[in-house]
Amino acid sequence: MKNAVKLFACLTLMIFAATAVLAAQGGNPKKGKYLYKKECKACHDAGGEGGKLTPLSKTQAQWDRFFDKDKHKTKPDAFKKFSDQDVKDIQQFLFDHAADSDQPETCG
Repeated sequence: MKNAVKLFACLTLMIFAATAVLAAQGGNPKKGKYLYKKECKACHDAGGEGGKLTPLSKTQAQWDRFFDKDKHKTKPDAFKKFSDQDVKDIQQFLFDHAADSDQPETCG
């Protein structure tokens, strides 16, 4: 019984911590993945005009810097079709699956 209580407490803390991180960043990574695959991948796939770009292409710090300063410097209109929340969602997805994250991903 004691082990079950400890397990429940650990799981509760893990869920709380994960929720706090998501809230701190302000984005929904699942929606961000959907938006990236739907809107960004066409130009950022192998052979696309934007060059191959996946979450693994940058570290978390590099993704943050991109969204804070660069934001598609060569084609700034690319972000105009997104709401502020959509941009946060995409940023959260890319950050969560960056090269140095706990869950690196290519966005297949």
